[in-house]
Amino acid sequence: MRFAGTLAALALALLAGCGSAPRVGPAAAAPASDPQVVWHTMALDPQIAQRILALDPEHVSDSDVRTLLAAGPTPRIISLHGGIYPVHLLMDSFARFLVGMGYPESRTRHPRDGRRSHSPYENSEQIAGTIAWYYENEGVMPMLIGHSQGGIQLVKVLYDLAGKGSPEIRVWNPKTDTPENRVTIIDPYSGQARPVVGLTVRYASVVGAGGAALLLPNQWSMVRRLSSIPDSVEEFTGYSIGLDLIAWDLPGGGAKYRPNGQAKVRNVELPAEYSHVFVTAASPLARDPAMREWINAYVPGSQTEPPAGQGSKENALWAADVWYSIKKHWVLEAQQAIRARHSLSGATR
Repeated sequence: MRFAGTLAALALALLAGCGSAPRVGPAAAAPASDPQVVWHTMALDPQIAQRILALDPEHVSDSDVRTLLAAGPTPRIISLHGGIYPVHLLMDSFARFLVGMGYPESRTRHPRDGRRSHSPYENSEQIAGTIAWYYENEGVMPMLIGHSQGGIQLVKVLYDLAGKGSPEIRVWNPKTDTPENRVTIIDPYSGQARPVVGLTVRYASVVGAGGAALLLPNQWSMVRRLSSIPDSVEEFTGYSIGLDLIAWDLPGGGAKYRPNGQAKVRNVELPAEYSHVFVTAASPLARDPAMREWINAYVPGSQTEPPAGQGSKENALWAADVWYSIKKHWVLEAQQAIRARHSLSGATR
């Protein structure tokens, strides 16, 4: 699983990169969403809804994904790629993996331009404001996945949401790619106004974060913060490759990430033979029936080895572990949204 030509040079290129200024257009004033509109416009077959409510979040089959979850409330996947062009193609591969495993493609793409990942040079407050917009307008909280410098930027977004940066963050409309003239949303569950600062995402993970990328000017603020995860995420998984000279990770390095509050933080050390650059290039895994079956059956701590084939020694464990967590939190978000919709329907009869 190797990209030819210029992509082979990415191992060194990830250490560098030219920053680009965040895109900031004129503020677009917009009324806050009515939470009842969010729930009443959620078209969902009652039988499918009941079957989703009966799912065990920790044991989700391929059939559950394709026949139930894909037909129900689905969170956005916000992916953040590494340093420079064309490294975004690696996260494109990860997005194609998700779609191959049954995730709705529309939920992996940016609604304005269709891109599958965000740049680590995009303003972190813009991403935080985008998360708030999705939550308010779609009723489910996005999940965040970061690779290399994108992983550093992901943790920076978590700090923004935790209020460790600006005291106020404007809502960012991804459909127009402009900020809105407000710093609060209407919470789709409580119906009450709440600021962007203070929101909590359910799941986030990073792989290959750290190293020399922390020396770049746009990441200086994260030098002492990267390993300390704030409470703006419920569950965080940090993946380190056993021997990663780019992220400065060595075999047996121990727990790289820790909570600085109540967040549930997992540390997973991936095999040393995995490539920092290509670990997210996972799309071929979803095209291999035997590999897809193994990934769908995977649970953390499993001792079973992936089947022989492309990716078995390159990124299968990472892809399987991330997919397990995505399925789990997809179920939890969908169940919460369905229960809220039922509650609203009962209250308005």
